[in-house]
Amino acid sequence: MATQTDYGRTQNGEQVYQFTLTNKNGVEVRCINYGCRLTHFFAPAPGGEIADILLGYDNLAGYEADTASHGAFIGRYANRIKGAAFTIEGKTYNLLKNNGGNYLHGSLRNRVFSAEIIGENSVSFTYLSPDGEDGFPGELRVTVIYTLTDQNELMMDYRAFSSAATHVNFTNHSYFNLAGEGTPSMENQLLWLNSKTFLEEDSELCPTGNIIEVAGGALDFTQEKPIGRDIEADDPQIKGAGGYDHAFILNKDTPRELVLAAIARHPETGRSLRVYTTQPSMQFYTGNFLTGQPGKNGHTYPRRSAFCLETQHYPSSPGHPHFPSTLLLKGEKIHEITVYQIGG
Repeated sequence: MATQTDYGRTQNGEQVYQFTLTNKNGVEVRCINYGCRLTHFFAPAPGGEIADILLGYDNLAGYEADTASHGAFIGRYANRIKGAAFTIEGKTYNLLKNNGGNYLHGSLRNRVFSAEIIGENSVSFTYLSPDGEDGFPGELRVTVIYTLTDQNELMMDYRAFSSAATHVNFTNHSYFNLAGEGTPSMENQLLWLNSKTFLEEDSELCPTGNIIEVAGGALDFTQEKPIGRDIEADDPQIKGAGGYDHAFILNKDTPRELVLAAIARHPETGRSLRVYTTQPSMQFYTGNFLTGQPGKNGHTYPRRSAFCLETQHYPSSPGHPHFPSTLLLKGEKIHEITVYQIGG
């Protein structure tokens, strides 16, 4: 079932709504048309206890002031673009510099999308990003569809087409704690990643272009292990990021294949999260930049109180021709799917 309620108005007077999706198993997802943000994710444990496993805020003002992208749909380009510029057909486009001298995530997380309930348990969001927004060429029409199934799957469907050649990379930036939001740490929760390689990062957390084997190192999640086991390892990649904040390349037979990317588990409750995606990589981030900000229900969110599993194309792909291309030509369409599935 899907319902719509008033969520208030932005500081600019734009109307925002909250949409609630529920299924027969007690799973409930709430989202708003401000940045297509997921605000709540109520997930049952095998024993029946339901917890909200998503960090966030109590009201719209919290999301407007947010600097951590809680629950947000990210675009035009997820993650970083080194030097905040790229060149298409000999023309250089200078982008928004919002992460030192680099571009990070962009402005769609703070835009009000048009929204409507479609079908029995889906909501569709649309936004027309004007030519030049954040420095990107082309008028980009974006559609985001969230669907909650009775298999406890939140399906996230991303589509876009552009009036001119441009670079596009979408993701969702939800922060999860499977013990429930407000729990001060998630380091005892377990993670498996379907990845044998990751992208080496420089001092600004941008890819160097090198692809590194994870085998036996601190970034090896090919066997399930506690997230916190190696989070302080004497490894230059871990030390440079202050934990995990890396793009893992997903094991795939074909580029567009929908594959299982990750499984996270909380042994104490038995609650689990599976992530499936058509995208080629996933940024695993351990909330290293959280600093105790106030969140929902009077809780604060200290460093490493949640993790993100951000399915996406490789960061800074325009600067690395050997990475899978993120170039979207005029008249072409992109279509990516990511699924968060709750289990016990």
